[in-house]
Amino acid sequence: MKLEQLLQSKRIKNIIVSTDDPNVIDICKGFVSEKITILRRPDELASSATSTDELIKYVTNIMPTGHILWTHVTSPFIDAHVYDNIAKAYFENIGTHDSLMTVTRLAKFIWDDLGPINYDHDCEKWPRTQTIKPLWEVNSGAFIAHKDTYKTHMDRVGSKPYMFELNEEIAFDIDWQTEFQIAEAIFKSKNIQNSQRVARSVRYKYPYTQCLGENSTLREL
Repeated sequence: MKLEQLLQSKRIKNIIVSTDDPNVIDICKGFVSEKITILRRPDELASSATSTDELIKYVTNIMPTGHILWTHVTSPFIDAHVYDNIAKAYFENIGTHDSLMTVTRLAKFIWDDLGPINYDHDCEKWPRTQTIKPLWEVNSGAFIAHKDTYKTHMDRVGSKPYMFELNEEIAFDIDWQTEFQIAEAIFKSKNIQNSQRVARSVRYKYPYTQCLGENSTLREL
């Protein structure tokens, strides 16, 4: 769950949840943490027609001063460790960049109506994708900027954002039901792999073990 991931982060001081969903509010109240603040989102900002620009203006009114990390529950694989690395990169580059956004590398054959836009078709019709100059897809996993940047630019990034690269699996974003099903499959696969790693670790730490049956646990001999 996203709140668990954020609470486990070492660099996030406060978590503000903006929602109009009573079920989400109940879930938030189930966490015993002074870090979490629930702000009921106004009805006019909670419809499918609400633009992100309107939400950005809203953020400048509700957020305390300081650095703001904007993230979504629809990015389930960005965990506490990734958030900590994102925040670390932001502060390390704050002298040369005024904000941060997560991106995914896009080194594929990209065309518009006039032809290729990221390689020279006249020079080489089908170059190796490894040699194509990459484009960067904004994957909306996380944005970081100071509140002053929000006010100045009326945006969640400034004029020179640092682009923090995430691989496609970590950056996976859920917008549709089919994507939710894909995310479920990835999550189950990860859990199976983690269980196998734990089992291997147990066998390494306790090499003298015996499985006593289907409903039994491993015991040290």
